[in-house]
This record gives sequence, C-alpha cells and structure tokens, in this order.
Amino acid sequence: MTRPLRPLAVLGAMVVALLLFLSWRKTAAPTAVPALPNVPATGAVTEPKAPAARAANPSNAATAVAAPADSGSPDVRPTGTSAFVPTIPRNAGSPSVAPMLQFTNLPPAAALDSVRTAVRSYGSMFGGNPVGTNPEITAALNGGNPKQANFIRPEAGMRINGKGELVDPWGTPYFFHQLSGTETEVRSAGPDGIMWTTDDLVSR
Repeated sequence: MTRPLRPLAVLGAMVVALLLFLSWRKTAAPTAVPALPNVPATGAVTEPKAPAARAANPSNAATAVAAPADSGSPDVRPTGTSAFVPTIPRNAGSPSVAPMLQFTNLPPAAALDSVRTAVRSYGSMFGGNPVGTNPEITAALNGGNPKQANFIRPEAGMRINGKGELVDPWGTPYFFHQLSGTETEVRSAGPDGIMWTTDDLVSR
C-alpha cells in the first residue's frame, strides 16, 4: 500500500518547487544594466564634448581699459591726442608680483630721465627749477609758465594722470624733492608702488 504513494509524493514536491521558482522570478527586481559609451565603428570611445566657452564681450573689455580724459587735465600732446592715463589698481600688497607697465614700452629709467631732463630744461630757461607739489611742477612744465613753454614729451614716456600729476610707467605719481634752486631729485616708487622701498628709482 505504501509503494503507490511514493511517486505521487515525489510528483507533488516537484510541482510545489516549480510554483515557488516561478513566483520568485516574478518578484525579483531586474538588474540595472549600465549605459555603454558611444563606440564608433573604429572602436574608439567618444567622450562628450564640453560646452564652448562664451566669448568675452569686446565692448566690456574696452570699457574696463578706456577712461574719459579729465577736463581739468591739460592736453600735453601737440598732435591733439591726450596724454591722460587712467589709474589702474595694482597689487601693492604682493611685491613679488611685478605689475606690467601701463602706458609705455620704454624702460622705467628712461622715462624717469625724461622727467629729469624736462626739469633741467625748465631751470635753464627760467634760471631755476620749478618748485612745489607734483601738480604744481607738472603745470609749470606743461605750459603754465611765463613763456608758455611745454616741456612734457609723451613720446619719451611722460604722462599726466587725471589729477594733473606726472606719473611713472606704473601709474604712481613722481615725488619731487627740491634740493636747491637748480637741483631737484625725482623719485619713482618702482614696481611695488610704494615710496622709500628698495625698488625705487631716483634721478637728480
């Protein structure tokens, strides 16, 4: 009697196992397949291209550099072009980073020598060097004298800022020290923009 029941038990167990297997396949989550890169026919992988950088607006760049001439600053070029140089901030806190020259390709020492020559030429014409502050001396050299003689030469690296001051190639006003009636010391702050430091340029 027990022998006919054994095949039925085995068959029932197989049916139960099949039902459990089918139920597990339906509830199992599908495995995510990572996206493959775009592979051309040659086999090389094509990387996505970065978006092109937006071109700088040339009008903005021009606005950042150009500055209107000060109505109080005289035009020192005989050709009619202004010698006004805009003030551009410099990183004076980092002496190791030398700023670029603002308005001339001449060596700074040559520009300083041009200022010294202008002061001496004025002294030879009027029997004594101009005296006063930088704006006062600049005005005297720029035609503010009895003969209205102009000693400012922009082509020699001499420039006047919006405050009427003669400035060095880095845009810092020169310091004039009257040693005597015929001798004037002219000092440039040098690339760090700070007076009385080791990179100053001095001429007399």
